[in-house]
Amino acid sequence: MEARKRIALVAHDEMKPKMMAWALTHKAELEKHELYGTGTTGGLLTSEVGLEVTCLKSGPLGGDLELGNLIVNDGLDMLIFFWDPMTAQPHDVDVKALLRISAVHNIPIACNQASADFFVTSRWFSTPYESAQPDYTAHINRAVQADT
Repeated sequence: MEARKRIALVAHDEMKPKMMAWALTHKAELEKHELYGTGTTGGLLTSEVGLEVTCLKSGPLGGDLELGNLIVNDGLDMLIFFWDPMTAQPHDVDVKALLRISAVHNIPIACNQASADFFVTSRWFSTPYESAQPDYTAHINRAVQADT
């Protein structure tokens, strides 16, 4: 990862006010990076916080999957996702897929304000970082037996 990170910022509806407050607190640091956001979150970060954010589709309309595609194609370095653990989401499978693909590709994930605070204050947030990429060769080349 370069010093200038490509960071996705996402928040479920009930968490959007917390995301806006957090982003405002850390605006000076966030402005140094390339930011992406799902539809409404990205729009609010631009209009309410004044950050330049590349907006994708809303999460339930495919934005979470668009972020997953960026991760798979080495287009994102970090995911900050204020998800709401208390409210069922209509696109829960997409959220799980995004979190899973982030783990598969060893992308740092902050799922709440505390972990996001740790990210933004880490020495790695604005310096180059050599991420260890998992080797899935054995998994890909495994012998698969048909059921008999």
